[in-house]
Amino acid sequence: MSTGAPLEQLASLLAAGDPASCRIVTGFDGFVDEMITLVGERRSLEDFTPVPDIGSFGTLVSAAAGHSSLREIVVNAVHPGGCAVNLSDGIASLGVAVDCFATLGEPIHSAFGEIGEKCRTFRSWGREPGRTLAFEFNDGKLMFSAVKQLADFTPESVRGFLTDGVFSDACAQAQVIALTDWTLYPHMTAVWRMLQDEVFSKLTHRPHIFIDLVDPSSRSAADIREVASILSGFEVAGPLTLGLNGNEANILCRLHDLASAPADASHQDALGQAHALRNLLGVSRVVVHRIAFAVSSSQAGGFTQPGPFCPHPKKSTGAGDRFNAGFCLGQALGFNDADALALGCATAGFFVRHARSASHEELVEFLMQWSTGNID
Repeated sequence: MSTGAPLEQLASLLAAGDPASCRIVTGFDGFVDEMITLVGERRSLEDFTPVPDIGSFGTLVSAAAGHSSLREIVVNAVHPGGCAVNLSDGIASLGVAVDCFATLGEPIHSAFGEIGEKCRTFRSWGREPGRTLAFEFNDGKLMFSAVKQLADFTPESVRGFLTDGVFSDACAQAQVIALTDWTLYPHMTAVWRMLQDEVFSKLTHRPHIFIDLVDPSSRSAADIREVASILSGFEVAGPLTLGLNGNEANILCRLHDLASAPADASHQDALGQAHALRNLLGVSRVVVHRIAFAVSSSQAGGFTQPGPFCPHPKKSTGAGDRFNAGFCLGQALGFNDADALALGCATAGFFVRHARSASHEELVEFLMQWSTGNID
């Protein structure tokens, strides 16, 4: 288990890099997210105490069993969402030319306007994006998504969207192709098989391929095992990185009779999971990011990176996508695994403190501050 270059050296390496020379393709989920606070006690129109954490929310729900219950919510903002959209925002803010293909609505929903302006390509499929109600607490978030419209994302319906030349041309120029949110698209396994056979098999270079399944808790064990079985098929086109959070890593491990990790998992616990999953799935790399640290397992070895933990984040929804953005930028720039891991942690660390994605210059400065311990 090892780490990468000192953070100040990584800052210098990033400062010398040229994100504008990189090309990254993202797809395919687009959501409109409503960011919600649950009211615990209201004292006046302006003064209320929010429900602080998920455990407290669970207690309220349990207490309502067998009774009626009413709770007030406060919708704080309406944000563009979806992992592909958040990932695109994180990468494009760093100065990379991003080609995003996602379910953004026809016409594209106004919530996506600012992000669309950052991307080189911002192309929509589908009449309606997904919708998510995101309940935010001090210790995490609970997201409830309306996804019935996403069932129309089938190989037959998207074949023209993904094989008409725009998507394939973008992939042919990309250093990284990132595919996200298998979970909420019922036919995504079949779509990925179609991509493997009809698009990626024709690539003449070997880009990095990055996959984030997203929390598969709502999918059947059979569906999860099926998608896990096809991941190695991407290796024909390029080395695959499977990105997971701690919960997602535990789900895959349990379904394949591998050891789960506790809530207070150590670096070694998480790295053991990453090693086991990489060997089982036959992929080049498995990355597991938890709240306080991240690990990576590849043929180059096992790597761990403590994160710049933020006890009071301004925003947590989308932090994992910004981790992925930093990691993918590291891959696009040719960084080694350890340095890409640290870059992912820094990108997420900036996001939770500022509730927005970092620019290239801001990320360099954040790495310097982190190296001296001078961050909140």
